[in-house]
Amino acid sequence: MRSEKQVYDTILTYAKADERVRMVTLEGSRTNTNIPPDDFQDYDITFFVTDMQSFIGDDRWLDVFGERLILQKPEDMELFPAAEKGFSYLMLFADDVKIDLSLLPLEFIDEYFTWDKLVKLLLDKDNRIAQPPVPTDIDYHLQKPTERSFDDCCNEFWNTATYVVKGLCRREILFAIDHMNDIVRKELLRMISWLVGIEQGFHFSLGKNYKFLQRYIPEELWKRLMSTYHMDSYSHMWESLEQSMTLFREASAEVARRLGYQYPPYDEKISNYVIRQKAKYGVDDNDAAKRERG
Repeated sequence: MRSEKQVYDTILTYAKADERVRMVTLEGSRTNTNIPPDDFQDYDITFFVTDMQSFIGDDRWLDVFGERLILQKPEDMELFPAAEKGFSYLMLFADDVKIDLSLLPLEFIDEYFTWDKLVKLLLDKDNRIAQPPVPTDIDYHLQKPTERSFDDCCNEFWNTATYVVKGLCRREILFAIDHMNDIVRKELLRMISWLVGIEQGFHFSLGKNYKFLQRYIPEELWKRLMSTYHMDSYSHMWESLEQSMTLFREASAEVARRLGYQYPPYDEKISNYVIRQKAKYGVDDNDAAKRERG
């Protein structure tokens, strides 16, 4: 694998030689001093250019960055259209280096620096930026919830739990799993993150997808949270849902107590609903399989 210096040298040597490139920035985890470096960190690079189309029309200019294993151009995809304002090249190279290179027209410079504070200026040919920004992850720090946000989280969790139940009772496990992962789990993690903030302060980030959460919660809580990812059967799905409900109940009750917020009534009502539906429709996996075949 190329060293960090070698990668930056390759990027900047190209940018300095190409008159169309006027500014280069680095974004993401490599600008964040709070994240330990490793071999899997992307190089998130942006080129501010004078002529976007001259780049987009021919990919051969990318060869200078190395031998690619795969290239993705999100803005040029039909199945997964991107909503970005520029044009991106997501590249994994034969030496395992990953470079995500974006092109933006020069007129987006001022707007760009309002999008994210994790930005480092690598090259400014025209001295457009009088005071280069100092990268900070402050935008990603834990945020103390308002009482309205707290209630919204509780409402979303308990309301969507009923969709998981619906999928299980209908023997539609993929429907249940999707609602569990896409919404129920996200609200559970949000609530636990608020509890972490209350206990340790709202002055740091848990990382993308709460990837550093394990560092800040007791081992017993972590094990219980991990058990909710066991979703390969109807019986395991019921157990995961019920464990998620218990964890959310405990975390949200503690957040409400610590912040002096009213604990909403959704828990008791929906918990009773879940109990009723499971008693009425809940079956073991063998019975579910027979019903699906029949």
